[in-house]
Amino acid sequence: MKSAAGENAWIEANQALMVAEFAAMKELLSGKPTAGAKSALKQARTAMRAPAAIDLLCEMFGLTAFERQTLLLCAGVEMDSTLASLCGEAQGHAQRQYVTFGLAMGIFADPQWGALMPTRPLRRLRLIEVTPAGQGFTSAPLRIDERILHYLAGLNALDTRLEALLSRRAAPNAMAEQHEVVAAQINKTLESSPAAPVIHVCGNDPNGQEDTAAAAVLQTGRQFWVLRSADLPAGEAELEQFIVLWQREALLLPAALLIQCEPAGFTAAARRATERLPGMVFVASAEPQRFDRAYLRFEVDKPPPVEQKRLWKQALGPVAGKLNGMLDDLSEQFKLSARMISSTGSLMRVRKHPVAPEELWNACRSLARPKLENLAQRIVPMAGWDDLVLPDTQQLVLHQLAAQVRHRMTVYETWGFSGKGRRGLGVSALFTGESGTGKTLAAEVLAHELRLDLYRIDLSSVVSKYIGETEKNLKQVFDAAEEGGVLLLFDEADALFGKRSDVKDSHDRYANIEVGYLLQRMEAYAGLAILTTNLKASLDKAFQRRLRFTVNFPFPNANQREAMWNRVFPEDTPTKGLDAKKLAQLNVTGGNIRNIALNAAFLAAASTRTVTMEHLMKAARLEADKTDRPLSDAEIRGWL
Repeated sequence: MKSAAGENAWIEANQALMVAEFAAMKELLSGKPTAGAKSALKQARTAMRAPAAIDLLCEMFGLTAFERQTLLLCAGVEMDSTLASLCGEAQGHAQRQYVTFGLAMGIFADPQWGALMPTRPLRRLRLIEVTPAGQGFTSAPLRIDERILHYLAGLNALDTRLEALLSRRAAPNAMAEQHEVVAAQINKTLESSPAAPVIHVCGNDPNGQEDTAAAAVLQTGRQFWVLRSADLPAGEAELEQFIVLWQREALLLPAALLIQCEPAGFTAAARRATERLPGMVFVASAEPQRFDRAYLRFEVDKPPPVEQKRLWKQALGPVAGKLNGMLDDLSEQFKLSARMISSTGSLMRVRKHPVAPEELWNACRSLARPKLENLAQRIVPMAGWDDLVLPDTQQLVLHQLAAQVRHRMTVYETWGFSGKGRRGLGVSALFTGESGTGKTLAAEVLAHELRLDLYRIDLSSVVSKYIGETEKNLKQVFDAAEEGGVLLLFDEADALFGKRSDVKDSHDRYANIEVGYLLQRMEAYAGLAILTTNLKASLDKAFQRRLRFTVNFPFPNANQREAMWNRVFPEDTPTKGLDAKKLAQLNVTGGNIRNIALNAAFLAAASTRTVTMEHLMKAARLEADKTDRPLSDAEIRGWL
């Protein structure tokens, strides 16, 4: 790489050569050649310690001597007003201060009629534009492209027409060791292949794909630019212009391009561009793609937990040792790219105050949250274990479930279970029971205990009658949740699961495919995923076996209902004369109890300002009317 002083010296020498070239052309146009112009041109060439811009350009694009002179003349009329005036005089009209093909053919040696054919570089790569204005082809004005004009002057920057589409990437600050290995393999391929194939990087780590490709490309001395597939022009003419402009940039800068595909998939424009773009081209996508040209594929997924832990230590520096072992939890719960870990760790490291473990945890949660906001309902978990009234057996299973999520790093990584493959390492559960028995509340308790965001997905709205749409909808949810920090609650599983019988028609077969896809994604999901259903009997035993935990939420007995009534009112709620034992006579679920308590509180707020049994009686009757279940005398005996 040139130093700043060396760069400036080259620019000055390059500009001096351009001046000498223009001086020689002035003499040709005036018809008075002198030895002085030739001598000055020779001296300017001798002063160049590196190839001049015009010579580099001719070599890149394969220009002949006549094409070189024509291009220089077009540059000269833009840079030198005297040269422009002489062009007008040579054409017998002072106002025609521009170059024409006829003028170039008349003054330069060895003129070539084919120089301006659409297949030749001057026009194919749009180095010059022919702008007919009623004249014949040979008398039409020729204009040099602005990007090429700046390049000849020694200023080499990306074409302004591409600035809004492309983003330049520097060398990554941190990389996973697996990605470094892939980058070395790609670099070896690029160096050994004269006609570089398309390099396709696929997997679930878009940032890692970009960083891996950047690391490989930058070693070759090229710049590295990224284009989002959605930004590619869809129209054929606009896409053709982009391809031509990038073809020039790939040589002028020089540079390599990566097309980053959107989660929605590989667009038609992206495919056309990939198969037609020359030079060093990369394509990054989540799913593998096939192309009608030579290509090589490399997998780049997010780093596994052990590698994430190393990256966290690197990013946090001395701060890492003060987090009380939280890096194990972070590395197992979240699936972040090396870039995300590096940037988040750097922000934490420069804080003036000590980094609290909770602060770092919440920062990681916020990274994953935006992707799910439009796909699922976020529930802010507030409930704790004391809010959950269940039999001891169910409580024990829920605590075991939380423990498995919390200690995955030890079992999977330290003890080696993940070494046999990561399939089936997801923690999944099925919650069954009547509506209102506490299934959603239990999920909220687990999310609160494990410091996770809780997202509820209504499966009845995800299931589609169209073949393949259900899997597509589920894929969007799981892909968005992959960065971790999320408990996925799939509610109303009856909409998807049914008692599987013999496959009688295509609907049965595709229903089983949909169920299989959901269970497969739950098994592979690095976080915690829970299914809920009101009808356990309708679920196939074969499906249930693929879930690690099954928790049955029974209808609460009198003692459990009494405990619920004792806990349902917040401490600041004014109450008088409430009898939890008598209230427990009401044969309802915990969800009903909460509804009755809340309605009673509003009745009290509008009247006596104190919740009494009378308010609860009125609220209980409202709830009974809503559910079409009349209250029996035994249930409300002794309330008033």
